[in-house]
Amino acid sequence: MKSVCLYFNIHQPFRLKRYRFFDIGNDHYYYDDFANDEIISRMAETSYIPMMETLLKMIEESNREFKCAISISGTAVEQLQLYVPECIDLLKKLADTGCVEFLGGPYAHGLASLEDVEEFIREVKEHTDLLRRTFGVKPKMFANTELIYDDDIAAVVASMDFKSVLTEGAKHILGWKSPNYVYSAATAPKLKLLFTNRKLEEDITRNFNNPSWPEYPLTADKYVDWLEALPAEEQIVNLFFSMDTFGGFLPKNTGIFDFMRALPRFGKEKGVKFAMPSEVVAKLKPVGEMSIPSPISDIDEARDVSAWKGNELQNEALNKLYGVAERVSLCQDRRLKQDWKYLQSSDHFYYMSTKNKADGASHAAFSPYDSPFSAFTNYMNVLADFLVRVEEQYPENIDNEELNSLLLTIRNQSQEINELNKEVKTLRNNILNAEEEDLPQVDMLEIAEKGDIESPKKAAKDENKQPKKAAVKETKKTSAKASEDAPKKRGRKPKAQ
Repeated sequence: MKSVCLYFNIHQPFRLKRYRFFDIGNDHYYYDDFANDEIISRMAETSYIPMMETLLKMIEESNREFKCAISISGTAVEQLQLYVPECIDLLKKLADTGCVEFLGGPYAHGLASLEDVEEFIREVKEHTDLLRRTFGVKPKMFANTELIYDDDIAAVVASMDFKSVLTEGAKHILGWKSPNYVYSAATAPKLKLLFTNRKLEEDITRNFNNPSWPEYPLTADKYVDWLEALPAEEQIVNLFFSMDTFGGFLPKNTGIFDFMRALPRFGKEKGVKFAMPSEVVAKLKPVGEMSIPSPISDIDEARDVSAWKGNELQNEALNKLYGVAERVSLCQDRRLKQDWKYLQSSDHFYYMSTKNKADGASHAAFSPYDSPFSAFTNYMNVLADFLVRVEEQYPENIDNEELNSLLLTIRNQSQEINELNKEVKTLRNNILNAEEEDLPQVDMLEIAEKGDIESPKKAAKDENKQPKKAAVKETKKTSAKASEDAPKKRGRKPKAQ
């Protein structure tokens, strides 16, 4: 039986407000809360909520035979929690069905996999922790930002215990090979590699509402027929969609939700199964090894990373940002770390693209700025203030190795202080216990300072060795001695009896 894996991607960045040069050093809040609230609330109403409800109906109506996967960034989760918590509830319901697999990825949908390996690992682990805390799931499959992938990334992903990775079925990579097989990564043979089927994706995303398309209108039974007609040996078809396509770019009145809802029924009639990717890759063996030395993605016609690293503006911004990656990783400032994550979102660099023709029009359509230069200027103003804050905590005249040593010393001192505080607390508890047993009060702290006892643990051990009466007698002697010595030690005359 042929297996189809549907993936739905959800991502929203924290958009930056208009930040002027004169705000640098004066305003440390960078985000356009109104735009973030308005955009994600609108997308939730028109797309996310109706699509999630459709998926729940598809699972229920198919007796849980329909399954799919969701890739959601950490910044999208945060915004949904802030502005549309009902979406989080629906995602939890989908997770509870056991029919939806959640994919791992970079927390902020950033480009650390291309710039800083250690930061990339930290982001992926933080995203995994978020999925576990919020939805009670642990991802087995990995999908990078916009499906960015190459051999080096594969080795890092495999080191984080992911079993498979999804990337773009780019023609210049596959050549004559079909994307409808499982492959293995050249640098990590145990990591299974899946490719998306671009043509079958675009039959929905570009042509579903295109009257000039020869196959218009597209119906569920026709689409399943195309899936079923694929060669029998091609046993897996991966279709990766942005969830805002459904209800957003393809409005509800086009019938897109009815189309999706009908797929499982026609699939069952034609022997086409909608499955979770981890289930499929667990059963299928790779048909060969695939080496991808240069990074690819699912953006623009070139299917490379020029959408974010294609001009001097973008590279300058990226170099400045990741130039302080190690210092930010060492800090404990929660607000600084939060801004660091949000500033890494790939969207900020996407807006700076200066590509022409079709690709340029696509970038401009998503950008809130008048031009790539406006996007660059605004981002660099924000970044300048951020770098000032990093500099205030960790001056540039201290190199990273020296800084790491200083922070380690501070942490060790803090640990030692905590241990001493625990010892003081134990001593005070011993005093309270002595009072409860009607024993004479003993200034345990003073005795400890004089060296009469070494620690509460030793005192308790010695006490257990002696008979109870002898312990009381000894305590009285110690108390009397402490009472006589105390006034002398403090420099005061003893009171008249």
